[in-house]
Amino acid sequence: MKEPERFMTGAAHDHFFVSTKSDSIFKRFARRPKCRALALALLTLTIIGGVQTPLWSAGVTDIIWLESNSTAGNSILAFKNDGSGNPTFLGSTPAGGIGVFDKTFALGPFDSDQNLIVNDDGTLLFAVNSGSNSIAVFRITPHGLQAVQGSPFGSGGSDPVSLGLKGDILAVVNKDQDPAQNANLILPNYTAFRVLSDGQLIPIENSTVPVAYNSSPSQALTAFRGPFLFGADFFGGLLQSFRIDEDGRLHQNPPQALPNSVFAGQTAGHQPLGMRTHPNLPILYVDITPISEVAVYRYDERGVLSFVRTVKDSGAAPCWAVVNHAGTRLYATNTGDNSIAVYDLTDPLDPVEIQHFVMDATTGAPFSTVIDQSDEFIYVSSEQSSANSTPAGNAFHTLKVNPDGTLTEPFSPTALPIGGNMPVRAQGISVFGTK
Repeated sequence: MKEPERFMTGAAHDHFFVSTKSDSIFKRFARRPKCRALALALLTLTIIGGVQTPLWSAGVTDIIWLESNSTAGNSILAFKNDGSGNPTFLGSTPAGGIGVFDKTFALGPFDSDQNLIVNDDGTLLFAVNSGSNSIAVFRITPHGLQAVQGSPFGSGGSDPVSLGLKGDILAVVNKDQDPAQNANLILPNYTAFRVLSDGQLIPIENSTVPVAYNSSPSQALTAFRGPFLFGADFFGGLLQSFRIDEDGRLHQNPPQALPNSVFAGQTAGHQPLGMRTHPNLPILYVDITPISEVAVYRYDERGVLSFVRTVKDSGAAPCWAVVNHAGTRLYATNTGDNSIAVYDLTDPLDPVEIQHFVMDATTGAPFSTVIDQSDEFIYVSSEQSSANSTPAGNAFHTLKVNPDGTLTEPFSPTALPIGGNMPVRAQGISVFGTK
């Protein structure tokens, strides 16, 4: 098999190769923080043949990861952004499990966010293997991803789709909508694991909270402020909130339905989906997909939600959302018209739309969205959304954030290097900034 084909099919364990000599140099210098930069420079100079570069080489602004989500073997795809906004493919690492595929492209099975996430210091990557009910955990090293001992770990349910991290507690949503597993009739759930210092996952006793069958929970959102977890049961029409105690157990608050007043005169389903919390205030933003509105909620010292208002989204079918780290802008990703609605959060309880930005077209639709630590780039995964979509629908957008928070798209979407004959629908996107 030729080298490029090996990476496109997910057959390679790592796309980054360093000599034994360079590896030992890095280990020796990396023990001393002041020498870390020197170690990385030496590592860069000793790459075999000079073809590949390590993750944290000079000039790299962001590392971006996505999942292939192949039913033949799930892989983590890595790209780098050197600051220009034009990403470069770095390689593919097997996740030790399989993805999911629904040939009908119906609502539910593919509707999820935070399929893979990175911890705050950029040392660990967590990813779902939705079709094999497991969570893969990798150490992020200067020369690629390395699976931690014992990875992948059982997810505590069927069809894990979303992950949230609060300190050393990993929250998992098990959706139970994989078409290949639905005959098992296992209740979907929210559950939690403790992350050990080496990255291994330990299930937390009495932390699993089941929800109704076919309620389609879609996101495990941990709050910026407070020990709380929020979830949206997409088909159940409910918002879930949990307090995470000192032992990592999830204490469920009463689930809340979206207010009936929001749907007055409409026949649309009461279906919440993407969510984000404000970085500095106890506020939760929720996309209401069928009516193209964004709901605003407060939450109290127990994580209990109270509805404030909704605001209109001029795009179609908002599904996912991010808030910048400064807390000044909210970005809602509109799957229905391939756009981003940008909101001014001068009054964080009353977002004001300031831009309706339509992205370059792919044959797919936009889904998961992340913003880098510098608030300079937003990355949006594009995924095949119908039986008529071509493999080019598996791509991602790199959006440049202007000083006023509005968006431009300086380059065409980046098509994912996915090959083979098995069904693939890429999912999830995560980023870690190096500056």
